[in-house]
Amino acid sequence: MRDAPDNNTGQDYPRLRPGDKGWQRTLWAMVGIQFVMTAAINFLSPIIPLMLPKLGVETVEGVDVWSGIITGATSFVAAFASPIWGRVADRHGRKLSLLRSSFAIALFTALMGLSTNVWQFFGARAVMGAFAGFSSAAIALVASQVPERRLGYALGWLSSGQLIGSLVGPVIGGILADITGSYRMPFFWCAGITCAGLALVWAVVTEDFTPVKPTGKGLSLFSSLSLLTGSAGLSALFLVLLMAQFSTRTVQPVVTIFVQELIGSPPQIATLAGIAFSITGLANLISAPFLGNRSDIIGYRKVLLICLLGATLTSAPQIFVGSYWAFVAERFAVGLFIGGILPTANALIGRSVSRANRGTIYGMTASATFLGNSLGPLTGGGIAAGFGIRWVFVVTTVLLASNLAWVWFTVPELRDGPGD
Repeated sequence: MRDAPDNNTGQDYPRLRPGDKGWQRTLWAMVGIQFVMTAAINFLSPIIPLMLPKLGVETVEGVDVWSGIITGATSFVAAFASPIWGRVADRHGRKLSLLRSSFAIALFTALMGLSTNVWQFFGARAVMGAFAGFSSAAIALVASQVPERRLGYALGWLSSGQLIGSLVGPVIGGILADITGSYRMPFFWCAGITCAGLALVWAVVTEDFTPVKPTGKGLSLFSSLSLLTGSAGLSALFLVLLMAQFSTRTVQPVVTIFVQELIGSPPQIATLAGIAFSITGLANLISAPFLGNRSDIIGYRKVLLICLLGATLTSAPQIFVGSYWAFVAERFAVGLFIGGILPTANALIGRSVSRANRGTIYGMTASATFLGNSLGPLTGGGIAAGFGIRWVFVVTTVLLASNLAWVWFTVPELRDGPGD
C-alpha cells in the first residue's frame, strides 16, 4: 500500500514523521551551506604550493614533496577520527557536529595563515583533520531528516552543493591572493567565511533529533565497527567508496602534466590545464542530482552499476587519446558517470541502517572516502613517475572495472529494512 503523497510534488512518499514536514527547507539550507563551506576550504588549493616558499621551503623538489604531504594530511588524519565523530553525532546531534567541525576549520585555517614555518603549517593542517567531518555530518543530518525514498534525490543535491564549491573555491582563492598581494589572506578569508557558515548552521538548520540510547559500550571504535561489519551490504559499500575515491583521485596529480604532453607549453597552459581539470567537476554537477533522483525511482544498486560501467567505458579511451580537446571531452564523459557514484552509494548506505545510527555509519564510510582522497593522488604520482602517465589511466580503468565487478557480486538489492 502506498503512503500519502507529498502535496508539494505530486509524487508518492512513505509516511512522514513529524521532523519530515520541513525536510525541503533543511535540504536546501544544507545545500547552500555545503557550497559555502566547500568553496571556503578550496580557496586554499592553489595557494598552498605558493605559500610554502614563504615558510622556508626553498627548492622546487621540496615544494612538490611538502605540497603532497600537507594536502593529504587532513584526509589521512580524518580517516581515523571520522568514525569517532560519527558516533558522537548519533549521541548528541548532527547539527552539533556541523558546528564543531566548522569552528575547528575556522580556527586551524587561521593558524595556518599565521604560521611562520612549514612545521607549524603542517601541524595546523594535520590537527584540523582530527576535527574534520563536516561533509559526513551534513550527509548524516540530511539523511536523517528527509523521507526515506527521497534519499537519492536529497544526497544528489547535497553533492552538487559540494561540487560547485570545489569548482569555484580555487578560482576565488587565487583571485583573492592576486588582489590582496598576499598568500596569507585567503587563509583568513577562509576562516571568516567558515564562521559565517557556522552562523548559518546555527540559525537556519533544524534537526528533529532523537539520541541513541547508551548501551554501556561507550564510543569505542569496535562498537562502531560492529554496525558496519554486521551487514554484508554495508561492508561491501565501504570498499565501493574507497575504490571509487581512490580510482578517481589517482588521475588528479597528472592532469596538468598530461596536458603539457599533449600540447606543449603555450602561454595559456595554466588555463587549458584548469579546463581539463574542472570539466569533470562540471559534468559531476550536471549528473549528480539527476542520477540521485533516478536512483530513488529505478533502484540504488542499478544506478550504481550504471555509473561504474559508464565510468569504466569512458576512462579507457584516455589511455590512447592523442589530442587535447578529445581528452577534455573524455574527462567530461567520465564526470557524467562519476557524479552519481557517491550520492547513490550513500543513499544505499542510509537505507540500510536506522536513522538513529546514520551518524556512526557515515562516519565510518567517510573514512573510506578520506583514505581514497589521501592515497589516490600519491599512487597516481608514483605510477606516473615509475611507468609513465598513460599507465595512470590504465590503473584507473582497471580499478573502476574491479569496483563494478565488486558491486555486481557483493552489493545486494535493497530490501525493506531499518530505514523504512
